[in-house]
Amino acid sequence: MVRTSHARRATLAISVIGAVLAPAAPVFAAGAPPLADLRADVNRDGRVDVAGTTDTAGEDTWTAARGAVVLPNIDDDTKRCATTGPGGKPLSDARLAACNDASDTRVNGTADAADLARVRSVPMKDLPASATGTPKIVAGAARTRVFVKRAGGWDRVKGNTRLTAAELRSGVEFGVEVTDVIRDTAVWDGRAVLRLSVTSGGRTASDDVTLRVAPLLTHHHLQNAQQVMVTKVPGKDPYARRQQAFVQGLAKEAKAAGITRPLVTFDKYQDIWAQDFVEPGYVSMTGPDGRRQVIRVMLRSAQPDRESGRELFEKLRGNGVGVVQVSGVRDSEEWTLNSMGNLETVPPYAHGGRSFPAGRIIMGERKDDGSKPAHAMRTLLKSQGFQEPLFLDTSWLHVGHVDEFVQFLPAPGTARGWRIGIADPEAGLKLLRDAQKAGHGSTRMFSVPGSKDVPAPKETIAQALASKWLVTDNTMAAQRIRANLEILKRETGVTDAEVVRVPALFTRGTEEGERGARVPRLKRMGAGDLPDAVDEYGQQKRLPREGERAAGPATVMTSAYVPGAVNGVLLGRDRYLAPKQWGPVIGGKDVFTAAVNAAYTRAGLKVAYIDDWETYHLGMGEVHCGTNTLRDASGAWWKP
Repeated sequence: MVRTSHARRATLAISVIGAVLAPAAPVFAAGAPPLADLRADVNRDGRVDVAGTTDTAGEDTWTAARGAVVLPNIDDDTKRCATTGPGGKPLSDARLAACNDASDTRVNGTADAADLARVRSVPMKDLPASATGTPKIVAGAARTRVFVKRAGGWDRVKGNTRLTAAELRSGVEFGVEVTDVIRDTAVWDGRAVLRLSVTSGGRTASDDVTLRVAPLLTHHHLQNAQQVMVTKVPGKDPYARRQQAFVQGLAKEAKAAGITRPLVTFDKYQDIWAQDFVEPGYVSMTGPDGRRQVIRVMLRSAQPDRESGRELFEKLRGNGVGVVQVSGVRDSEEWTLNSMGNLETVPPYAHGGRSFPAGRIIMGERKDDGSKPAHAMRTLLKSQGFQEPLFLDTSWLHVGHVDEFVQFLPAPGTARGWRIGIADPEAGLKLLRDAQKAGHGSTRMFSVPGSKDVPAPKETIAQALASKWLVTDNTMAAQRIRANLEILKRETGVTDAEVVRVPALFTRGTEEGERGARVPRLKRMGAGDLPDAVDEYGQQKRLPREGERAAGPATVMTSAYVPGAVNGVLLGRDRYLAPKQWGPVIGGKDVFTAAVNAAYTRAGLKVAYIDDWETYHLGMGEVHCGTNTLRDASGAWWKP
């Protein structure tokens, strides 16, 4: 057999027995063996070059910058996947996840064909009629499927598939898909090797090309928002009406920011924390027209008992949209750390000899007791090879999510292109102290009017500053935030001049009365009505079970006292939606709103506000926690 390679690492293997015993061979067999030549889109321009050499160098290897890409074909282009079984009985999570376009052996129409990576053979014009070709996956076969394009459509390549001499003379087009994303490189590194063997006149030559599955990537804030997601709650009770008002206000702000597509609303499970049960991501390659062929991938949170994640399959999965969920999550793994509000993405950067052209994930962990997000999720994210997670310490936060204190903001015209937005408790304390020094200590701390079922807090500025914990809690929060910021600066190269400090205040609140005396928490359900995945405030974030932290040192855990301004949503390169501050009003102005405006204005952002006091803030979350965004994925993830 002869195996040809465009790196010219050819070997020639001719049967000795055949050479000795065979009678005189025809002319075409006596000459050079057939030259099998298989090409893929190695340079990622969307075209398989069979006439030149642009796709030859490096076809047997794969790097971040060069090498053929294949998609995990996990969307459902024709909406054929069922979401219920006989009699309308809900399918199990495993059965929901088992169906997608790659779970059958057909190409389901033109949309499905567009998700196939193309591989072509160089035409072999002088082959005799007796010549045959055999395509075969020789690496990654368990997760790779190949089709050959023929007059009748796409035929699946099987073990007995043979290509005719006529097909080989014209050149053959293959379509390749893989059936899943990389979940653990120790099990599968995402590579598939396709081999074409051509036999003619008793001699066989073969050529290989290597493809790798596109990495599953999360979005960053330099990708424009295209659509906003939120949960709708039906009904006419006060809770439902508040949520409905929030959804209406969100739609108005999205439109004002230039987002023309309507809101994506989750309707079935009433889990209002739309940031937490899903992280929108994407996989992409360059299509034949030179544009990016994208499949959006909804990454379900590693919280198997969180039913709201099922709606990703039931409602969102379809043409160009797939869903990935991890399995094997242990009960001992920290539930709240697995919420996707605890996953954010640093925009692209290069620093210290490392480059992250698609950005880099940050996640929170609890240093006090060693709790981390689920091992299966951490392994999946790291295995993509592009956005290796960086961990920050969120043990000082009651909920423990990175979106409670850090964000990333576009900075057009700068060398880096982005800045870090960070919560600044010291600035928050200074606002109160300055107000008290100016004689406004008796001004109410919160200007929120309250409602019949959720009365307004009566605490004054002076009472807040004199309280047992507020100053202590914010001094501690400032220290922890500084330590996390130092990690980000060290890893990314960001300087102090590239940090936007946004006034904030935190306070502890793990015990009844500690926080409730100042900021009443929204209680929609009685304790006896709460499912395991819903806490005492009606939010679907499990509080620590008794004894869970017994092994670690005691840590004061806090959450936002004034609605956390950094816990908002970036709607445009210069449009930011923050939670309404409801701070002290002095001289007709909310002092926190004025300070937040000033911080973001210096960063080139226009700030709009939406009231989330009774919908999210009283449940220890804010606007970002209750929303999600689908962002532009048309860029090339392999380019800086």
